[in-house]
Amino acid sequence: MCGIVGYIGQKNAPPLLLEGLRRLEYRGYDSAGLCLLNHGSLQIRKCVGRVARLAELLSQRPIYGSVGISHTRWATHGLPSDANAHPHVDQSGNLAIVHNGIIENYASLQTKLLRHGHKFHSQTDTEVLAHVIGHHLDQLLAKKTLSPEVVREAILSATREATGTYAIAVVHSKLPGHLFGARRGSPLVVGLGTDENFLASDVSPIVSHTRKVIYLHDGDVVVVTPDGFSISANGKPVRRNVSPVHFSPKAAERGKFPHYMLKEIYEQPERVADVLRRTLRPKTGSVAFEESSLSPRELAKIKRILLIACGTSWHAALTGEYLLESLARLPVEVECASELRYRDRPMEKQTLVISISQSGETADTLAAIRRASSQGARTLAIVNVAGSTIARESDADIQMRAGPEIGVASTKAFEMQVLWLTLLGLALGRQRGHISASEGRKLVRELQAIPAKLKKILTSTSRIKVVAKKYSKFTDFLFLGRQYNFPIALEGALKLKEISYIHADSYPSAEMKHGPIALISPEFPSVFVAPRDAMYDKNMSNIEEIKARRGPIIAIATEGDKEMGHKADDVLFVPPTMDFLQPLLTVVPLQLLAYHIAVLRGCDVDKPRNLAKSVTVE
Repeated sequence: MCGIVGYIGQKNAPPLLLEGLRRLEYRGYDSAGLCLLNHGSLQIRKCVGRVARLAELLSQRPIYGSVGISHTRWATHGLPSDANAHPHVDQSGNLAIVHNGIIENYASLQTKLLRHGHKFHSQTDTEVLAHVIGHHLDQLLAKKTLSPEVVREAILSATREATGTYAIAVVHSKLPGHLFGARRGSPLVVGLGTDENFLASDVSPIVSHTRKVIYLHDGDVVVVTPDGFSISANGKPVRRNVSPVHFSPKAAERGKFPHYMLKEIYEQPERVADVLRRTLRPKTGSVAFEESSLSPRELAKIKRILLIACGTSWHAALTGEYLLESLARLPVEVECASELRYRDRPMEKQTLVISISQSGETADTLAAIRRASSQGARTLAIVNVAGSTIARESDADIQMRAGPEIGVASTKAFEMQVLWLTLLGLALGRQRGHISASEGRKLVRELQAIPAKLKKILTSTSRIKVVAKKYSKFTDFLFLGRQYNFPIALEGALKLKEISYIHADSYPSAEMKHGPIALISPEFPSVFVAPRDAMYDKNMSNIEEIKARRGPIIAIATEGDKEMGHKADDVLFVPPTMDFLQPLLTVVPLQLLAYHIAVLRGCDVDKPRNLAKSVTVE
């Protein structure tokens, strides 16, 4: 939610800040703004709309300076408007702030400040936080001289008084050589350059300028100068590790593709192949995890698995439930993280809690693993961002190695999540003796063939475009699947909803008779994820029931399935593979179908309305 970029150095800041905001626009695009320090004053430009509109405003009314903060907003408090856009200033007008997160007690804080004569000009909790920091600073300046340490103390006092989540960047007009930042529950990184340094919500906006970053921890306050930084927690100096950035600026660019989403769909074969090269051991039919995964000894103690996630990652977790039960023969449950965090659910002994999050910062997932850890459960995170909060706070983590995902609607991250859950299932199955060495070698060979099969799907997309054009005017869809492919049906429906704004429901195929069949009509297409698998005949029976009611049918089917070609109105084929590997293939036509329908409807595929990439607030 929302994006922050801050700069301090020798260069003119606006071009750098605008470039960073463009790379962060997937985090929020209701409004944008920036503030520069120039000759002892704050210069602010902000407006409702996309970053492109802010760039136009700056071309008409340019400002200059080598220290600045900027923001692109996803509205939480107050409608998108010029007044509600960030940055916001305190009562004195000397301190400016940009903020990600939610200050939950902003109303009571505002009431108290109004009694002290403060005046507010927006509907945002962020302006209240700016005033709270300024109020504490004024109290300190009654006894002390203005200095970076005094501003840091004011920030610490204000954030202690505020409840909720925040990542903030702050500048003060009388301290032009300093940039301040703080975080709690919302990500913030420090980028280290040569005679220049950065603050940002994540790595993507600053990767063109630095490959060294520091991931701040909750409660950290940082003071940044052009040639250094200092971090404190609870008022005491602390050291944080400097982490390398493992992807290039080019990886975060759109390249030849019209949209990031399409680029990321087409990156899936390469990403899958890279992980398989790193992890598979063909001779032994086993898996070797890199980095900080749980040790074989710890894995051997597991008696139960609990998967927690939100959104697309929740669908990956549901797929993982089938995979882990089948391959590892362990009892597996899946919980929506936003529900688990508030449930009074006891954790059974020897339970492994696996959290799944692309960003590693999802607020509900983070709260859920903290709750699980407090009950003594072991935690494993599957994340895409090294140094993310969920990775740091888990006992072990697996980096999914999807590379930067900029499109708001997740595609390749989902593919990688399902892949890692498959690999984890294979590893546990081998270790627990449920998969023999010969069976393991067979599974490894099938996995090694997946990248080529993904490429085959992606080289035959003309049929998907034809089907998309045929159905792009429909307003309601039903997605159906069974077993391994039921979560894929859920994910296909979500993708269509997210980027084309078409209503879509999803159910296990057999549940269609328990209510949804009442909706079937010639104007209500059904999408069946029905490859040749153990549930094929059952799915075919459900297809017949919909055909009998004149419902249009789109099927995701296995190559060579002539019977499906006679039953369904339109068929999108995928190569054959083992049942438990089918989700890695069947999801791709659904991603492309949603993409092409959205394009035909004129939707903004990479920035769908009302959505943000990383949900770091409740």
